[in-house]
Order: sequence, then C-alpha cells, then structure tokens
Amino acid sequence: MIVKPNHSPEPPEFESSRPLIVFDGICVLCSGFVRMVVKLDRKGRFHFVTAQSPFGEMLFKKFGLRTDRYETNLVIVDGAAFTRLDSFVAVMAELGWPWRAARILLLLPRPLRDWLYDRIAKNRYALFGKKDNCEIPSAEVRARLIG
Repeated sequence: MIVKPNHSPEPPEFESSRPLIVFDGICVLCSGFVRMVVKLDRKGRFHFVTAQSPFGEMLFKKFGLRTDRYETNLVIVDGAAFTRLDSFVAVMAELGWPWRAARILLLLPRPLRDWLYDRIAKNRYALFGKKDNCEIPSAEVRARLIG
C-alpha cells in the first residue's frame, strides 16, 4: 500500500536518493529480512532504521502509521512510501532480477494482499520470535543504519 504523508513534523534529513526500510527492531522476522536485504543489495543502496528509534517513530507518524505497535515495515523509495506487502515488493523490485519478479504479487487484489500480510504480521512474534531489545547489528548493517 502506498501511503501519503500526514502533517506531522518533518523528520531529520536523510539521503532520500537511497531507499529506506523502517522495520520492527525486536521482530526476528523483520531483522532477518533486513539481513537478507543487506546480503542481496550488491550496490549497498538501502539504508535502515528501527521503528523503535526516534527517527523511525517520526517516520511512522509522518505517514500516519501506529507507533504503539509496528505491524508493517515502512519502505521509502524515491520519496514514495510503501507498507504491508507493497513494501516487500518495493524492496524486491529495487534489488533487481530475479528478485524483481516479486512484482507478480501485485496482481493479487489489494484486499487479499492486505489480508495475507496482516495474518503474518499479527502472528510474527509467535511464529518467528521476538527479542527483548533491538539486536546489536553486524558492522555491515550498522554502517547503513540511520537514526
């Protein structure tokens, strides 16, 4: 889902020419997704920020997302913000071929895409686990963290 900014305060400046993933830092699935993107992102374009950080929370507020629970990744590519399954597709498309083939998921009707994403998001801690704190990232991930 593409989301438009609301009228919340502007977040600090960041290099908006590079895609940004705002993710739940205590979610094992979400952190694993970030590690996967780091490995697949041969050009090192993506930046990352945890939703629990002040910058991540500000971005969630800016795009009208809840900050009391983080049930979606927020992905910003070329100024456009994506959530739910669309955020996953936006990331995969930026990684190039063969990952770009994930765009086929956009053929699913939005209600079905959102339903599928929501089932995983609502059960991700039970299915994949949850950390007590945001993990200490590897040096490679740490170099690309913002906020």
